[in-house]
Amino acid sequence: MSVLRVVLVDDHALVRAGLRALLGEMPGVSVVAEAGDGREALQLIREHKPDIALLDISLPGLNGLEVAARVAKEHPATRVIILSMHGDDESVRRALTAGAAGYLLKNSDRSELELALRTVAHGNAWLSPAVTKKVVTAFAEGARSSSQGAFEVLTPRQREVLQLIAEGHSSKEIAGRLNLSPKTVETHRTELMERLGIHGVAGLVRYAIHIGLVQPD
Repeated sequence: MSVLRVVLVDDHALVRAGLRALLGEMPGVSVVAEAGDGREALQLIREHKPDIALLDISLPGLNGLEVAARVAKEHPATRVIILSMHGDDESVRRALTAGAAGYLLKNSDRSELELALRTVAHGNAWLSPAVTKKVVTAFAEGARSSSQGAFEVLTPRQREVLQLIAEGHSSKEIAGRLNLSPKTVETHRTELMERLGIHGVAGLVRYAIHIGLVQPD
């Protein structure tokens, strides 16, 4: 039996340790690398080319949905399963739209985790049973809020800048992280406010929290 190679990504070391222990008990599953933030995750996926990336949504610097979107585009052989505490239909819809192959609630048991891994590894999609009915209904009805829709028309770079602003980084710090000039960062910030109809950094922070891009302290 071939070994299923997994990259594990969560910003909480204890959560990673627990998941790593669970995965280590599963026959034919190997954790080849683990990361605590989105940028590190992308680098490890490039290096290890795993079968599956198990990603938390709430990651510093670059959230799990952005990582999923980039992996789907740049490394299609790696299948992404999103891990989340949130089972609402909008969170799941955004994950699937980003390119995730699976969505697993963090309160799932070991057997569900293993089944999700096997299902996704065979090219199929997986949703935690607790969210499946709601998601199917929402998709059928075309449920979509205007604020979420506005977010999805932002460019990947604008979404990066929005997350870093919401995390409290200055324009200079964001410029250093993204290899941009501070002036370019300011331009992105202005465009974000115009596109989202928001005035001020505080408004951008509230918006990012509202859509789940970052978690409130």
